[in-house]
Amino acid sequence: MTTERSIEPGPRMVEPGATTYRFDLWSTTGSVVVTDPAALPAAVEVVRAGLDEVELACSRFRPDSEISGLSTGRNRLSPMLADLVGTALDAAEASGGLVDPTVGSVVRELGYDRSIELLPADGAAVRVEQQVPGWRRVQLYGDRLELPGGLLLDLGATAKARAADLTARRVADLIGVGVLVELGGDIATAGPGPDAGWQVLVADSPDDPACQVTLQPGWALATSSTVRRAWRRGGVRLHHIVDPRTAAPAAPVWRSASVAAPTCVEANTASTAAVVLGHEATRWLGDRGFTARLVDQRHRVCRVGGWPQEVAA
Repeated sequence: MTTERSIEPGPRMVEPGATTYRFDLWSTTGSVVVTDPAALPAAVEVVRAGLDEVELACSRFRPDSEISGLSTGRNRLSPMLADLVGTALDAAEASGGLVDPTVGSVVRELGYDRSIELLPADGAAVRVEQQVPGWRRVQLYGDRLELPGGLLLDLGATAKARAADLTARRVADLIGVGVLVELGGDIATAGPGPDAGWQVLVADSPDDPACQVTLQPGWALATSSTVRRAWRRGGVRLHHIVDPRTAAPAAPVWRSASVAAPTCVEANTASTAAVVLGHEATRWLGDRGFTARLVDQRHRVCRVGGWPQEVAA
């Protein structure tokens, strides 16, 4: 069974006997892969329900989402939003602030104020005058969130990965089947895997070098990219990964960073931090024991840890 980093939009109905279901999601694509074809319809239902719950909790592009209704001061959160905010704050702490959920206002000021496919090809030049407030200013006590004035949360760096982890685990627990959930390049697995492990094709875009790797059951993989989710303002190319230290898009040293880890949140936190760190990424990843693959602007591959030698799929 193989899933790809980029998957073309697929069927809306589950085909009889299929082990894979592909679908459009959040201006990208997703897939559900199971070890038992008979379990696919139920697995898809569990995943889609979980993704709807995540979107309603934290989409900054939906005026009716819970996160859009947060106000200055104390807010009581739903269990889902409390989980997603807690995950984002944990990621900020684990990355030393390199992955920071308080970049929301900066991202909006840079022009990413609607779903990426709705952004104009170009627009007026932007100049960000503010700094990233910093994740330590956000206080979460159980389901109680203390939000300072003027601070806008953006959970985009971790929510998709957390959704992959949550929905994969729900499928394995409720249906008792091995499953791989892929959401725009964030991959989580749960339950028993195929005999040869999950075969995953890693390639951020069609013109990038690709390699196929074996992902063991229960492991995850995430790819962060400066190529996707990009736009222009004043003729300048911008992308969605903000360096909290500079309040600007991270320098595009890497086209993409892929990291394997026990959870998709851990993998995505590390891959995003790697993009932010640029040339310092390999040492940072290596010091923390991560297995990673970085692709630079000249399409050269840099492997960290135990990432296998390139074998084209």
